[in-house]
This record gives sequence, structure tokens and C-alpha cells, in this order.
Amino acid sequence: MDPSVSARVRWLLIAVCLVATAGFVTGRLLKHARAQLVPAYVAADDDARAMLQPSLRRQLAMLLADVRPRPVRPRLIALTFDDGPYPVESPLLVEQLRNLHVPATFLLIGHDAEQFPGLARAVAGGGDEVENHTYSHPDLDRLSPAGVQDELRGGADALASIGLHQSSIRMRMRPPHGRYTMATVLAAQHAGYAVVLWTDDPGDWRTLTPQAIVAHVVTRATAPEILLLHSGKLATVEALPEIVARFRAAGYRFVTVGELLRALPERALNDPQRRVLGG
Repeated sequence: MDPSVSARVRWLLIAVCLVATAGFVTGRLLKHARAQLVPAYVAADDDARAMLQPSLRRQLAMLLADVRPRPVRPRLIALTFDDGPYPVESPLLVEQLRNLHVPATFLLIGHDAEQFPGLARAVAGGGDEVENHTYSHPDLDRLSPAGVQDELRGGADALASIGLHQSSIRMRMRPPHGRYTMATVLAAQHAGYAVVLWTDDPGDWRTLTPQAIVAHVVTRATAPEILLLHSGKLATVEALPEIVARFRAAGYRFVTVGELLRALPERALNDPQRRVLGG
């Protein structure tokens, strides 16, 4: 082969490899940026479209933010518990939290609260916050906007019917199963609700050991943090003492979602710093 042709082929191959590598790295970085841009909290008056469908310009801005020094975020953590109340697990969970002197935010299912009104009132009676997790726990991404609002209305009415009135029920919701679309969030906002998502979800709704839950949580900690947990799992109850001890040792203070929102601007909550807690 002509040496000049061989050199051109070699440089062409190098160029192709560089372009492919650059494309791969850029794709991974943008994927990371999109993950970082998923908000932990969407207020009732936020521009949900801009927050959930960020422009390429905003994604690139996040990439630059990752390599620039950022303000130190406060070490605050809000424990949130979806579902219930349940006749066995919920009392154990509440007792564990009381023993640990840790506040929490409970997102109760309206139908379950109707079935166990005493438990629902006990959850709210200890200073913890109660939020709306719909009436029947459906996949909201499969419902029309009117259906989403019906579920929220039903959940709120059920909680109010057992004595949990507006003074104890916050106008905040979380979509069941973590399933939502833009239409879901907009429907909740139009009903007057803020949408509480999370900064970490260890997946404790599955059959996990307490050790597995702890290992996930401490290696994916953020500051600040909204930790998504579930009321109906004994493994979660058993994992709490070590979770609380590890976060406290790292200088964290436990708060409710409402306290978290009052303590810092929404921007800080939706742009947390990743931390790995020490052993």
C-alpha cells in the first residue's frame, strides 16, 4: 500500500475513534446531568416544564457546575415514609422514631387511613408531618389530569374525615410507586399541591435486609437529603438505628420536609451535594 494512503487511513481511524469517544463521554455526561437535574421538590407555583424537561443549555450549565466549587450545602435530612398506616409495621416504625428522637414525614394512603384511623392519628400526633399519598395508591401516570386530582381530593378528604384537618395535613403529595409524568405534576400543581420527590430511594419496598438498606443509604447520601422509605417493611424499621447513627456522626440534623423547606432555598434542595458517609 502506498505509504501516504496508509497514513491517511491511520489518521482517519484515529479521528473516528476520537469522535466516538467524545460522543460516548458527552452522552454519559449529559445522562449524568439529566439525573442531577431531576428535582427533589416541585413547588405548587414552580415552572414544572422547565424543571422536568430541562433544555440542553441548562444541562450543560449543570455540567459546568459539577466542576466548579459550589456553596457548601447544609447537612439536613428528612426521612419520608410512603404508604400505610399498617396495623403491625406502622406502630413499630413510630415507636422506633420516637426512641431515636427523630422527626419524620408520613405520606399516608387515604383508604388505609380510613381503615386504621387511630394509627393515622397517632402518626400525626407526635409532631411528625402528614402528606397526601392519594386515596387508593394508583399509578398516576396512567390517569387523566382529572383522575389525578380526584385521587388527591379523595386522599385529603379521607384524612380530614378522621380528624386530620389542614392544620396537620400539608398541601404536598408524592406520586405512588414514584410513577409520574409532566401531566401528573401539572395536575397536582393545579390542585394546589407541591410535589415531593426524593434525593435517594434505596428501594426498601422490595425484600431487602436491613444491612442492604443501610449500605445503599450511606453510600448515596446527599446534603441536603430527602430519603424515600416505606412504612410497611420491618427491615426498614430495623435499619433505622444505624441510618440515624451514621448520619448524626457525619454532622446531619434530622428534620421534616416542612422544616427542610423553611431552612433553605429550593435551589439548594434541588442541587444537593453528593456525600459518602464514613464507616
